[in-house]
Amino acid sequence: MFFVLSKTLSFLVLPLTMVFLCFLVSVIVKKQPWKKRFFWAGFSLMLFFSNDFISNAIMRAWEVDARPFKDMRPYQIGIVLTGTTHSFLKPDDRVYFKRGADRVTHTIQLYKLGLIKKILISGGTGRLLKADEPEADKFKRVMLIAEIPESDIILENETRNTYESAVAVSEILKTQKIRAEDCLLITSAFHMRRSMACYNKAGLHVESFSTDFYGLPDKVFLASLLIPSIEGFIIWEKLLKEWTGFVAYKVAGFI
Repeated sequence: MFFVLSKTLSFLVLPLTMVFLCFLVSVIVKKQPWKKRFFWAGFSLMLFFSNDFISNAIMRAWEVDARPFKDMRPYQIGIVLTGTTHSFLKPDDRVYFKRGADRVTHTIQLYKLGLIKKILISGGTGRLLKADEPEADKFKRVMLIAEIPESDIILENETRNTYESAVAVSEILKTQKIRAEDCLLITSAFHMRRSMACYNKAGLHVESFSTDFYGLPDKVFLASLLIPSIEGFIIWEKLLKEWTGFVAYKVAGFI
């Protein structure tokens, strides 16, 4: 039930959903003052969400900073979270990544540099209605192509969200007799705060390694401040979904 409710709530807080609903209500309602209020509310939200400068600044403040390889110590296991592949695309003889592909590429780099000895891939499928190949299996396919030995890859492919992942990984680490302090959690920078909170709640005080950054340091001030951009909507969608998830997890006691 929590899984279904969280997916539904995430849809309702999408920027485009809010803008559309405001404009829709402005058309439906009869009273003139309310028509104007909802129209201008929708117009104002559209301008706000399309402001690339504001969205970029807030995303940069929210994301957990990257760590230079030279400042890192070796870890026994790198725990990489899934959630970055497309489903049901054909032909199915390859893996189709979304923007977050560097969860995989950076994990491979960490392994090749000797900063993690093994890789634990955690994540099943987040689909509500139709089953798909677990994302952990897709990640593994790519890592095998990158010549990561199969013996150094541990698979957890049944969980549907970050909290379930933390609980499942906790049991795996107990079986492997590996301390949480010797583990590195790898996920997108915007998702790291919620992920760390879930893992801490599960008693796993791991260290973090952020990937997949949306906030950029080189935004042109005047252009991004004055010219509407679809990128602003994209960033706000990520932020609002993440914040909604954070609140929902808090209410459910997952963090």
